[in-house]
Amino acid sequence: MFYVKHLEHEIVLEPIHFGPKLKSTLVRLLKEEVEGLALATYGYVVQVIDVPETDIKFGVIEYDTGDVVCTVKYVALLLRPFINEVLDATVSQCNQLGFFAFVGPLRIFVSKHSMPEDLLNGFDGEKDAWISDDKEIVITAGCGVRLKIKGRTVEQGNITAIGTIKDNYLGLIDDGSGDVGDDF
Repeated sequence: MFYVKHLEHEIVLEPIHFGPKLKSTLVRLLKEEVEGLALATYGYVVQVIDVPETDIKFGVIEYDTGDVVCTVKYVALLLRPFINEVLDATVSQCNQLGFFAFVGPLRIFVSKHSMPEDLLNGFDGEKDAWISDDKEIVITAGCGVRLKIKGRTVEQGNITAIGTIKDNYLGLIDDGSGDVGDDF
């Protein structure tokens, strides 16, 4: 789920950055350091939305290097997966054990045991696709699926999740071809 949160981060500024564009340099460095970062308790930082000038605190000067440690409070857009949350994802890779899908930076694995019965033995190694018994559903790289998060792990700056498409209203939602079809 996406949400907005006020966060705080420390940035070390080298003396070369001191000058008339200090604030814009500080904001640029903040974005470079935190955007795309996975924070264990909050999720992925998708984007830094705002850095109020009143929330920039200049702190200690390091005597050896002349660097300044700044504490910056900022507003960020975050992505954090919750257990039993339903998401639309894009399949990136299929193999005989299941498939991997992405929702932004979040990587989700769906095991073959978390697929409906008609897909259970339907992996085609030549096409790298999961094909249903009636050949109507083809899950391959680039297609869209609706899945439910069943578990998640946070490891060293990375969040991964385990998903399922076995419940009602889950599964293939876009074959990835870009065709709208006759329904519209």
